[in-house]
Amino acid sequence: MIGERDYKEFLNPRNELYRSRNMKTNPPSRREAIQLMAKEPNLIRRPIIIGGKQIVLGFDEDAIKEL
Repeated sequence: MIGERDYKEFLNPRNELYRSRNMKTNPPSRREAIQLMAKEPNLIRRPIIIGGKQIVLGFDEDAIKEL
């Protein structure tokens, strides 16, 4: 699902691991982030809504309506 997209957009800033590791200012590598998201699914921002080639991450009411 991440594909060529920026993996950092998939990280949930409300997750405890995200905050404790200070991922906002010190993001993990792409590979490490994907491994962490696989091990800790709550690190993934939700909901994930896909419409064709477009994707909306997190609850963004306007973006969801537009999609």
